[in-house]
Amino acid sequence: MLTHLSIQQFAVVSGAELAFGPGMTVVSGETGAGKSLLVDALSLLSGQRADSSVVRHGAARAELHGEFDLHDAPAAAEWLSAQELDNPDAPGTCLLRRVIHADGGSRAWINGRPATLAQLSSLAALLVEIHGQHDQQALLSRPSQLALVDAFGRTGPELAEVGQAARRWSALLDERQALLERGDVSERIEWLQHQYDELEAEDLAADSIARLLADHTRQAHAGDLAAACQAALAELTDRDGAALSDGIHQVRSMLHKVSDHEPRLGEVASMLDAAAIQLDEAAGLLERIGSDLELDPERLRELEERLSRVHELARKHRVSPDALHEQQASLAAELEALRGADERLRVLDQEIESARTVWREAAEVLGRKRRKAASELSRAASALIGELGMEGGRFEVQVEEQEGDRPDPQGTERVEFLVAANPGQPARPLRKVASGGELSRVSLAIEVAAQGLDSVPTMVFDEVDSGIGGAVADIVGRRLRALAGNRQVLCVTHLAQVAAQGHGHYRVSKAARDGITRSQVQQLDDAQRAEELARMVGGAELTEEALAAAKRLLADVDA
Repeated sequence: MLTHLSIQQFAVVSGAELAFGPGMTVVSGETGAGKSLLVDALSLLSGQRADSSVVRHGAARAELHGEFDLHDAPAAAEWLSAQELDNPDAPGTCLLRRVIHADGGSRAWINGRPATLAQLSSLAALLVEIHGQHDQQALLSRPSQLALVDAFGRTGPELAEVGQAARRWSALLDERQALLERGDVSERIEWLQHQYDELEAEDLAADSIARLLADHTRQAHAGDLAAACQAALAELTDRDGAALSDGIHQVRSMLHKVSDHEPRLGEVASMLDAAAIQLDEAAGLLERIGSDLELDPERLRELEERLSRVHELARKHRVSPDALHEQQASLAAELEALRGADERLRVLDQEIESARTVWREAAEVLGRKRRKAASELSRAASALIGELGMEGGRFEVQVEEQEGDRPDPQGTERVEFLVAANPGQPARPLRKVASGGELSRVSLAIEVAAQGLDSVPTMVFDEVDSGIGGAVADIVGRRLRALAGNRQVLCVTHLAQVAAQGHGHYRVSKAARDGITRSQVQQLDDAQRAEELARMVGGAELTEEALAAAKRLLADVDA
């Protein structure tokens, strides 16, 4: 709900502060006084583009401030929280500010933080709905029309079910597309399987590769190794064939006999014992190695062939030989995934068809409820159009079926509001209705018929009573007041019958000073309000008859 509006240096208004409460607030004034400037100010706070012509002559800039209470605007509060633009100093409120410079620049703020016009427009659409100007009429938007039909028909649960089914169907389609973008899965599987089979034919475990390299090296140098072993064994024996360890044992025995006289010789004897043992073990190992080193050309050829295959695979896969095992594991994993993808594609086709069926069934339920709501809204709004001075006119909600290749969370219906202002005329889209007054009254009829079911808490009607008078004007006023029972209503009017229905009243007047026209906005008390209604009834001259008529209008409202 709008609670405060500040206007500074805007058009012919040098400064105005307006406070608003719940219910219906009317704005009146002489023709040309600038009473619609309040609507213009709200339009600019709602993100409408502006130029320097709105800045009062001689001023550097125009400033507009709007303060809103968000207790009746949960959608706006949620938007602010999501955008991190909520007001920490005053939770539950929202401050909009717009500055238009005389040089053509413009800036906007939401709760003191700089904001783009797109952000301002998105937020204001959840706060204010302006009726009467084509470019500010929310009901001219087809998405808004569909939302109003859904609100009127209370299709929330059905719409949620369609949205959930659409998201499920869409997710499956996206998954299938991602799998298809991999290319021909069967060809990829065949190629990978060939690569895997080549690796599988070899033992590529790390320890196996290490043994292969060691066996090849040993077999390739078997002759040299055997000769070295024989030479070493020869060195470990004397000319008579006795082992060096025998001589070491003789030295140890000689030292042992005199070790009683020198204890340190016992340590030497122990060392010689160990050396003799090591020499015997070394000689034994040399003999075993020598016997194992059998020069086998056929074995060498086999090892070289296998080693060649391993190096060829390593070059082919661009990895080192010891990394071939990991490459094989990687190929196996991809093969498994692709085989799973191939199977997944077959399953996906079934799941997609099932999801499409679920969505269509949910959409059909939603569509039936929407068509019923459209018919009821058409009848109710058509009856109200006649009451509001468009006798014989009719309102229609045209429901169009459309279904694309992709799931739509909004269902298969799109609606268009049509209106025929006079009998015998074909109904045309509401957005093409030429008369601003007629458009405002049609909008009022729709809103009253829907009982303000859309979530926007503040509705502004500009010259909704244009071209009517008498009993029709009284009906328009009463309908606006009824609408104000569950929405805040601001109405710019020139008819006393409408103005009398307001819970609050502002008058806009103009005066020339020093050759410059200025407008002034004044909130009226009961006595001033009666005088203003009398002016609206009888013209510029305030007569007793006009004042009496104004008081009767006010009394009828109170009654």
